[in-house]
Amino acid sequence: MELDLTGIHQLAADQGIDKQTLDDTLSEALRLAYLKTPGAAPTARIELDERAGSFTIWARDEEPVEPTEDNPHPRTRLGEEYDDTPKDFGRLAASTARQVIRDLFRSAEDEKIFGAFSGQKGKLITGVVQQDAKDPANVHVAVGEVEAILPKREQVPGEHYKHGERLRVYVVNVARGLKGPEIVVSRSHPELVRRLFEREVPELVSGAVSIMAIAREAGARTKVAVRANTPGVNPKGSLIGPGGARVRAVMENLGPEKIDIVDWSKEPDSFVAAALSPAVATKVEIVSEKNKTAIALIHDDQLSLAIGKEGQNARLAAKLTGWKIGIESTEAYAAKEAAAAVQSPAAQSAPAEGTGQAANTDGQ
Repeated sequence: MELDLTGIHQLAADQGIDKQTLDDTLSEALRLAYLKTPGAAPTARIELDERAGSFTIWARDEEPVEPTEDNPHPRTRLGEEYDDTPKDFGRLAASTARQVIRDLFRSAEDEKIFGAFSGQKGKLITGVVQQDAKDPANVHVAVGEVEAILPKREQVPGEHYKHGERLRVYVVNVARGLKGPEIVVSRSHPELVRRLFEREVPELVSGAVSIMAIAREAGARTKVAVRANTPGVNPKGSLIGPGGARVRAVMENLGPEKIDIVDWSKEPDSFVAAALSPAVATKVEIVSEKNKTAIALIHDDQLSLAIGKEGQNARLAAKLTGWKIGIESTEAYAAKEAAAAVQSPAAQSAPAEGTGQAANTDGQ
């Protein structure tokens, strides 16, 4: 049966597909196609002849074997091979070959894409928004000839993505899917903020400064904790930049989202106090290191600033530090401490003696 194997091999080579892989896949596809034809032998193999540009189906019939006392249930025996290539198999063979080539080409292209993007996981990439009427819940982002998916869960509340808009996104995952490589990107991931700062701050790339923690409520506010690894370097100043240029460049990519940059510390009380910025904590008391609970004392006029709108500032501070933070008024706490001191047994015993003496004196 004729088949342009030379041309097929050339097409495969152009796509970087190994000749043996093509031959094995094509042979198996032709064998399965043959087995579906009426009267096909149960066992067959395909022989490809590139020089002749043809293939042959060699079939073998099953022959019954008489049972014996030693072997009462013998297996069937395969007979001699014979050429069973159907005369009208040409059209089916050509169709099968085309399908095999398409599948191999698609698989090869998918592997190229997967290989190119597998190393992009956790990185920042720039793409162009492509809306898909068939998939309104997700946003498609074209990166070269590949489309990444920005799922609803990775979108920023309140952000609107316009067709043709250039967008920086964070690569969350690259995986092999049923329809090819699946590239999932994010606009709401906290690590997006880190990657944006790395584009603007040379000290982060050199290692002079490190971002130790990020807490983010996408579209509203982000807190970033930094520390210096090199003496004499101001970590907060490095991220803020001259006249605030660096942090402003990052914020331009995040829309109206605000960014607080605070000093990281290995001392939990200092870290908690810094995390509550822009409020100033007068003191932080560690309640339990085991349970990571602390109380921050804030002056009355800064309580609302420490808590933030709908508790946002306190909530982000807790996420950033990993501690449960209680916020109390400095003035109320001081009054409570004073009252407790007055009511303590030691404080109560001294005034009682004085009162007794005064009473006795008055009695005399």
